[in-house]
Amino acid sequence: MKRTVAVVTLGCSRNEVDSEELAGRLAADGWTLVDDVESAEVALVNTCGFIESAKKDSIDALLEANSLKGHGTTRAVVAVGCMAERYGQELANALPEADAILGFDDYKDISARLQSIVAGNKHVPHIPRDRRALLPIAPADRAETRVSEEFTRKRLGTAPWAPLKIASGCDRRCSFCAIPYFRGSFVSRRPHEIMEEARWLVANGVSELFLVSENTTSYGKDLGDLQLMEKILPDIAAIEGVERIRLSYLQPAEMRPTLIQAMIATPKVVPYFDLSFQHTSPTVLRRMRRFGDNEKFLHLINQIRTVSPQAGIRSNFIVGFPGETEADFDELATFITQAKLDAVGVFAYSDEDNTEALTIDGKLEPEVIAQRLETLSSLSDEMVSARAQGRIGEEVRVLIEDAELQEGRAAHQGPEVDGSTTFIGTNFKVGQYVDAVVIDSMGADLVAQAL
Repeated sequence: MKRTVAVVTLGCSRNEVDSEELAGRLAADGWTLVDDVESAEVALVNTCGFIESAKKDSIDALLEANSLKGHGTTRAVVAVGCMAERYGQELANALPEADAILGFDDYKDISARLQSIVAGNKHVPHIPRDRRALLPIAPADRAETRVSEEFTRKRLGTAPWAPLKIASGCDRRCSFCAIPYFRGSFVSRRPHEIMEEARWLVANGVSELFLVSENTTSYGKDLGDLQLMEKILPDIAAIEGVERIRLSYLQPAEMRPTLIQAMIATPKVVPYFDLSFQHTSPTVLRRMRRFGDNEKFLHLINQIRTVSPQAGIRSNFIVGFPGETEADFDELATFITQAKLDAVGVFAYSDEDNTEALTIDGKLEPEVIAQRLETLSSLSDEMVSARAQGRIGEEVRVLIEDAELQEGRAAHQGPEVDGSTTFIGTNFKVGQYVDAVVIDSMGADLVAQAL
């Protein structure tokens, strides 16, 4: 009997890839993928467990799916993804509305798991563990433990761009981040696997490849080549049908001149730098177990804009980290004013399980954190708007993603999290690339006229 399943994805582009890999396994085993939960026997919710707001969204999605049971087709609600992996049995106890909580180790047998759950069998949730302990500490020793699995993926949308996962896990030990705990140590995919998936994506309607990982600047270190990214970019660009390549999640402390040069000089690689600064006060950064300061970060930005003045640069920042003083916050605000970033994400610090920051002293009052969040968010919006306004008169190449709104993205605009570019009175099709000139701006968004 054919089963129906709807995959609901929350969180980042890496989760989108995981969802499509799960969908590929299910489709290969006879499941029918449907778009909405109401018409599915199983709602498979791919959760995000990064920060409190993301966890809340994941729980809301699970509860919403659960509310459909007994009123239609839906028979089971199953949680997968980072939040499910991170909490396991604890989440199952706290959320009995979910019929099962599956961890990453269940993915390879996802069809059998769902069949069993629909049949009424109880699934015993896993007890979370530190996944960093599953691999050798030395990156060079990990290549021998890597087991290549048969490629499986099914697109869940029709956008002309798609994320392409180049690695998983992270070796950094940022004191505020639990991702290495539940995602594990950094493991690069081998170049031939990436190339194979890139060709498959192009054959399935994709022209812009968004290379994603927890730390793209580390790619290749466990394969014995720290400059492997620079070497594979031209090979990906040479694939027929690839029009744009975009890199994500670049670690400022690991940026190197050769990578900057490769990103600027390689045809089809857009000058887009997703740099995770998090803060600019050296005192706060050391508490975060990160490196850099205002001067070093501005120097990096100047290096990029010297060779590519139109390059897009985005970043995220945390305010209210334990021990952050007024002077630290003012230093961060000064950086935001000087950096002229194209997109900025500002987040309030919150305690996270299994992180060092949970035990760091100097916790700020919630009111202080909220005030700083509001102040920096407002300043960031102002500076991002000014940066966008400065692009008026600039020539851009836009990938159309919404035919009804005549909306798409220029090279400096990343998918979903950055601004967009809109045309007025045109009739371009989804997937079309349009050479244009910017004629107006609204916040981070641009209005363009085709050349």
